[in-house]
Amino acid sequence: MSQEGKTAYSPEELKEFEVIILQKLAVAKEELVSLKETLSKKNDSGTDYTASTSKLLEDGADTLERESLSQLAARQQKFIINLENALIRIKNGTYGVCVDTGKLISKERLKAVPHTMHSIEAKLAKK
Repeated sequence: MSQEGKTAYSPEELKEFEVIILQKLAVAKEELVSLKETLSKKNDSGTDYTASTSKLLEDGADTLERESLSQLAARQQKFIINLENALIRIKNGTYGVCVDTGKLISKERLKAVPHTMHSIEAKLAKK
């Protein structure tokens, strides 16, 4: 069935998207927990070394790695929030509708990026 003329996805289609989002949400939350655990271990280590040049290099590398992990955790947290917001849009019936064009976002795009609020046309137009 073509999407032309459709203004919303059916309850069955929305359920299908909800399943996809819930699966991605579960994985994302596990990854965030893992990142936070790794970060807390990084913050606990490094107190029993003697001062030396190699220690300074290690500290610099550790700091850089901690910053990278912190950025990954922040991105993961944002991804989780976006997925949770998509679930809200499913519940209130606005899921899958482009906020810029008002048209239905393609199923293929929603399956690839289930939290998106923009059709590919709108996304490309912003570049």
